[in-house]
Parts: sequence; structure tokens; C-alpha cells
Amino acid sequence: MAEELLTDECGCVSGVRTMYGAEFRAPCVVITAGTFLNGLMHVGKKQIPGGRCAEPAVTGLTGSITRHGIRSARMKTGTPVRIDRRSVNFDLLTRQDGENDFHQFSFTGPRRELSRLPCWTLYTNSVCHDILRSGLPDSPLYNGQIQSIGPRYCPSIETKLVTFADKDRHPLFLEPEGADTNEMYLNGFSSSMPLEIQLLALRQIPALKDVKVYRPGYAIEYDFFDPVQLTHSLESKHVPGLFLAGQVNGTTGYEEAAGQGLVAGINAAKKCGGGKPFVLGRDDGYIGVLIDDLVTKGVDEPYRMFTSRAEYRILLRQDNADARLTEKGYALGLATTRRLNIWKQKKEGIGHILNFCDNYVVKPGDVNPAFEQIEGCTPLKFGTRLAELIARPQLSFDLMKRLVSSLADELDKLSGRRDEIAESAEIEMKYKGYIERENTVAEKMHKLENIRIKGKFDYSKIHEISTEGRQKLARIDPDTLAQASRIPGVSPADVNVLMVLLHR
Repeated sequence: MAEELLTDECGCVSGVRTMYGAEFRAPCVVITAGTFLNGLMHVGKKQIPGGRCAEPAVTGLTGSITRHGIRSARMKTGTPVRIDRRSVNFDLLTRQDGENDFHQFSFTGPRRELSRLPCWTLYTNSVCHDILRSGLPDSPLYNGQIQSIGPRYCPSIETKLVTFADKDRHPLFLEPEGADTNEMYLNGFSSSMPLEIQLLALRQIPALKDVKVYRPGYAIEYDFFDPVQLTHSLESKHVPGLFLAGQVNGTTGYEEAAGQGLVAGINAAKKCGGGKPFVLGRDDGYIGVLIDDLVTKGVDEPYRMFTSRAEYRILLRQDNADARLTEKGYALGLATTRRLNIWKQKKEGIGHILNFCDNYVVKPGDVNPAFEQIEGCTPLKFGTRLAELIARPQLSFDLMKRLVSSLADELDKLSGRRDEIAESAEIEMKYKGYIERENTVAEKMHKLENIRIKGKFDYSKIHEISTEGRQKLARIDPDTLAQASRIPGVSPADVNVLMVLLHR
């Protein structure tokens, strides 16, 4: 267990010391401690030090970091009860299968079929709620035992009862933990109630009448560090060579942690090799949005990434992740030449389809009989380019291939019979106007991203800027004018003042 962060006489990272006194020397250290820093688990009135169930907390590391001027605070999260599937009556549950179409995690190799494990839906009921309410006086969330802030978007079952007191049931999702285990995760039943209350409440649900559990749900409090003290590479502004990622930056959720860990690892490696920081922009990926939000705005509750947090959602689609990121990954040495070539082939295929559709004219006689049967689809008066037809909400490649027989072979040939190529081309045509508009907005913001202001101003002396603006700018010390414009409390007028001063 790492117990102490080591630094040299200049205040730069030099390694870590473990609980046994062993020292590991390194020019960069990445801390991804999750919920382990002074972790404290709560099950009813019982409090157990730990980072998660049956694993010890880390007690010394926070202090060795905060003594360098890095601010820390406490947050709380929770996890649901784990259930033995052999004690569940599945006949009383609703099966919920996953999607089964051409989409894959990766299109770079042959299609591989994994075990398709279903989830199951069920509901709490009024008797279950009565038992849970009887346990509220012993709930750490309501008896004053827990003071720290929990995640807004995945509340505990007791929080749901208090917040939505008018609801007589809440949905739950029973999810398998894996293909080779009987352990199941009861999503929606996160709780820190006493164990006996959790069990009694669960057994009021018909399908869980005889339920057995591996371990109860519990709440956990842990230390995190103020993320505005980080650069966009996730390196500390106070301790060169120290990188922080995951829940220690105030986020919650597996994907949020994974995205930060990737960026912190890349930048720690690049710093060791003398390279420039790797930073994803807000129009490059959701990781870029996540990290910019953290280091620019900070957190006052556990942060979760939503599409609604991104202003360039039309650019950040799952079908174009390879378009946005493959070449960046290749430049970093993380994507192979084979992967790059697969993307280039896809890009070429998309281009061929777009060019074909821009030049192929569909005649009225080929489609009007069908168009007249489709609600909201206006028949053609004259020949129309296929690209214009695909932009209609009622039409698609699949439908047009059925209506115009000659199209099927041509489009299949251009896409190499790869569904993901045809899908990307169709999206590009259907949302062309929106995509172009969003690209224009992103380009304007890039101009502000290129105007660097770090170290150029003593904000306390710029009285043309509002008091709140001066305080926020001094606290965060943004790298660029674009980052300054995204700081809550910094107005457009404040940004204009900075632009005028820069020109002087």
C-alpha cells in the first residue's frame, strides 16, 4: 500500500513510499485511489474503515499530498446489495435482453459472439417501503452520521423514498456480475440501511421472497482533491509530476474514471519522455468535456458525465469515434498501423458513398407510389439527388435500396458490405446542416483556445472585471481565453476586457 508521496528539494515528484518503508522512485506518479483515501463504509450505525468491502482503507496518503497546498474534501457514494441468483424466482421477473444488431465494441477484427446475459426488471412495493421507512432513524444518511455529499444522479433507495414520497414503487434492475458467477447486482437498491432492514425489505418483493445475499449495500465516504488545481493534462499545478485521476478528482462512475486514467497515463508517460501534454478538446470527445469541466469549474458534488454537458453533441457521436480519435491514438503509439489502415479504408468508403449520393438522381416514377403511402413524405415532382432524399426523416438507405433495385448492389459495393460504413455515411447526409453549423461554432471556439493568457495578468488589479470574475480567474488561473470564458462567474464582458488588454 502506497502511504506517502515523495518529492525532491524542488517540490517535484520523486516517487512513493509504501507502508513497509519500501521506496519506488519515479519522475511521475499517477494516483487513482478511487474511494480508498481514508475510506469509511457505513452499514446502519456500523462504521468500517475500508476502500470497499473487505479491503483496507489508505490512511496516510492524503496528508502527504495536502501538505503541498493541494486542497482535499470528503465525498460519499454507495453500492447496492449483491444477491445470490440461486435464491431468485425469475418466473416473477421481466426479462430484459440487450441489443443484438451489427454494432460492436470494435470493428477492427472478426465479429466475436460473447455470452448474451439478460438483465431482469422488478419493482419495490408499498410494504417494502414501509420497512425501509422504519429504518430511516438508523440510516447514516439521515441520522447525521454522514456529512459528505453523495451523487445526485444515482440516489440510494432511502433517498428515493424521502425525495419521491408520493411514489408507491421504484424500478430495480437485477444484473449479472459475470458469466461464471452466481453473484448479481441489484441496480437501484443502493443503500446504507442496517443489514436486517435491507434483507427484510427485499423479501417483501415476490421474486425475492427467499433471497440470500453475499453482502449488503453500503455507503462509503472518502477523500478527494479539488480538481481546479490540475491542468488539462491532469497534472497537479502544485506538484510537478503528480497526476490525479478518477474519484480522487471528484467524479463518480466507472467510465469517468477510465477516461481520466487514460489521459493521466498518457501524459505521465509523455512527461517522462519530454513530450508535450496530450489534451482532448471539448469537440474531440466526452473525455475532453469531462476534464475541462473538472479543471475549469470544479465540483460541489460527485461529477457524472452526461451528453447534456457537451455543447458539441452532434460532433461527439459513437459512429465517428474512430474519425475523431484513431489518428490521435496512432500518433501516441496507442493505435497500431493496422487499426489506422482500417480507419482509412472506412473513411474512403464513406467518401465514396457521399460522392455517389450527391450525384445519383432518383426519378419520380421509381419512388412516388411508395412515397404516397408514407405519412409526411412528399412525392417527387422531378428527379432528386439521393443525398437530398436521405436527409428526409422518413427515408433511409435500407428503404431506398428496397424501392430502387439498382441502388442495393451499388451501395453494398461502395461500403464493402460493412454496415458501420453505410451507417456513418447516412448520418453525415441526414444531419449535414447541423454538423456543419456545429463545426463552425467549434472553429470559432478554437480561435479562443489558441489565445494563451496564463501568467499574463494579475487579475486582482484588473478593476474593469467584476469582483466575482477577478476572484474566479485568480483561483483557477486559466490557460486560455476559451477556458476563462467557461468559468462560472466570468461574464462575456469580463472576457472582452481580457481581449482588449491582450491587444494592448
